[in-house]
Amino acid sequence: MARARPGGFVPRTGEVAAAIRRLRFAAVKLVRHPWPGSVRARATLGATAVVALALTAASFALFALLHSDLQRNANDAATAQADTVGQLAAEGKLPDLLPLSHGADFIQVVDSSGRVVAASQNLAGRPAVAHLRPHEGRLRATWSGEPFGEGHRQRIVAVTARTPSGTVTVYAGTSLRDADAADEITKAALGIGTPLLLATVALVTWWVTGRALRPVEAIRSEVAEITGHALHRRVPVPAAQDEVARLARTMNATLDRLEDADVRQRRFIADASHELRSPITVLRTQLEVALAHPDPALWPDLVSDALEDTVRLQDLAADLLLLARLDTAEPVSRVPLDLAELCRTTVAARHGDRLPVDTGLQPGVTVEGNRGWLVRLLTNLLDNAQRHADRRVELVLRADPDAGTAVLEVTDDGPGIPEADRERVFERFTRLDDARSRDHGGAGLGLAIARDIAHQHHGTLRAEPRPHGAAIVARLPLPPSGARP
Repeated sequence: MARARPGGFVPRTGEVAAAIRRLRFAAVKLVRHPWPGSVRARATLGATAVVALALTAASFALFALLHSDLQRNANDAATAQADTVGQLAAEGKLPDLLPLSHGADFIQVVDSSGRVVAASQNLAGRPAVAHLRPHEGRLRATWSGEPFGEGHRQRIVAVTARTPSGTVTVYAGTSLRDADAADEITKAALGIGTPLLLATVALVTWWVTGRALRPVEAIRSEVAEITGHALHRRVPVPAAQDEVARLARTMNATLDRLEDADVRQRRFIADASHELRSPITVLRTQLEVALAHPDPALWPDLVSDALEDTVRLQDLAADLLLLARLDTAEPVSRVPLDLAELCRTTVAARHGDRLPVDTGLQPGVTVEGNRGWLVRLLTNLLDNAQRHADRRVELVLRADPDAGTAVLEVTDDGPGIPEADRERVFERFTRLDDARSRDHGGAGLGLAIARDIAHQHHGTLRAEPRPHGAAIVARLPLPPSGARP
């Protein structure tokens, strides 16, 4: 007789757990070690692996659920038959041949000495089918082959019952042929269907990924052909409003900025060359005149003019270097600064201004910034106002707690700035009155430098409307309340 295995489906549950552990390990290994090849291949392999893991877990779960359900039905049928016969034995009404109910394949009653007391027709004359002796209640077991020598397994339930002549054991069993057949059919279906489904998933993923990546390849091809002399070209934007379309729009926006930066750089180089040519040409002419007329009486005037043009050339070179440094957007050291004190010292240090500067400074306005750069910002604004004012230049400083900014305003009573030019004045080498600006030594870089410095301090610089004259307003962020001195 084959050895009974109480618990029935335990080995298959262990196989499920082991398979799931192997698949989990493989999935973790795939995640931790990226696969070589294209994105399309990796996406296909990843999707197939995930679906394979899910299908395997679902298959084992389905197999276990089906097997458990079929065994439960067999248990119920055998238990019902054993309970019925046990009740007859307890009442002393046990017949020699026991009838079989629906779902039970055989039944046998054995006394405490191992003698068969009663049995179903198919076990008549046979010895005891088992030697299981539960002390009380029921005992279940599963084995193969016995008592009929068939290839399918049997499910047996042993129940003890007290009779007038002593304790007997009732063995009721049912065949698991239906459960075994269902297991085999399920295994065959899963063995054939799972590879087909995985192949379908791989093919569909490969096709869908290829279609999804086709715009990416078009973007890559276009970007590969864009050079410094073809920044006007743009990548194609797919019609679908998806991540690839957003990528294409972002690429085009980046190319817009690159083209704009290239145009500004070329214009800057051309303007700088033009601005440098003028003082160099004048200085060369003065030196040639001095060599052609070696009259010592003329030298003081010639040297004075040459020195003036040299200073102008030096200032222009310094401005160009500062703009180049600002364009690199290098971080600068920032410390808390008393803006009112900075304004007072800057105004006091100015000598030779055409007009006095009227100030209205709110005390205690503190910002975080670079002192040298903020002094340069204020100096440029005051120089611009002095250049265009008629009789009055005013500097006002106040805090705007609602906006969280320090407001620095420089005004003059000059001709003002037309509305159409309020942004253009901050462009490099821009002069609204070119001839008068040159006479006063302006190169059109002061306001451009001032705006770049304001931006470096996360602030703004704008020309705001004013009934008479011009108003240039800088707004710099105040430090958090906890960081203010």
